[in-house]
Amino acid sequence: MPTGVHLRDVRKQLFDAADRVLRRDGPNALTSRAVTTEADVAKGVLHRHFTDFDAFLAELVRNRIAGLADQAALLHAAAGTRTVAENLVAALTELFDPISLALVSLLFSRDELRNRLRRTGEGLPLLVEAREMLTNYLAAEREQGRIAADADVNSLALSLIGAGHLLFAGRRRGTPPEDNELRKVVHTVIADVVQRRLL
Repeated sequence: MPTGVHLRDVRKQLFDAADRVLRRDGPNALTSRAVTTEADVAKGVLHRHFTDFDAFLAELVRNRIAGLADQAALLHAAAGTRTVAENLVAALTELFDPISLALVSLLFSRDELRNRLRRTGEGLPLLVEAREMLTNYLAAEREQGRIAADADVNSLALSLIGAGHLLFAGRRRGTPPEDNELRKVVHTVIADVVQRRLL
């Protein structure tokens, strides 16, 4: 098997193992040993492909951010369909899945990991990209006249990310909020700009 293909397969095997550990046991259980054990590979395999565990975690987060770009494109394309609230509820539910929540927790607690991933001096990686996703979506809805023309889409996106994260993160692992809880939060955040579009 060519070396490049083999390397890519091992890295994917390690990332998939990390996802399983995060989903099952949470961020505190994620260690290099837990990953290699879950992946059923020798302990040294991870360190042959990554300089240290933070380098592995940084690549794991970058993969999640890359997936967020796909979600952002789909959300942007959804502008003008369903209701704004329905699109936002769906986006936040997908965004704050158990793995993303666990990664955000790791980013809060690991300074070195956070510093490796920051594009600028501000914001938490992953949540910064999530805010951009919602800002771009809300801007598209504003252009279509589905929210007020003077809506501050950056502040709305920040409010939705903050409220959504608190709603999802403050629960026992594997127990997402009830649909009506999330809908209520989304409706509260966007009520003014949705109502004022009609004035």
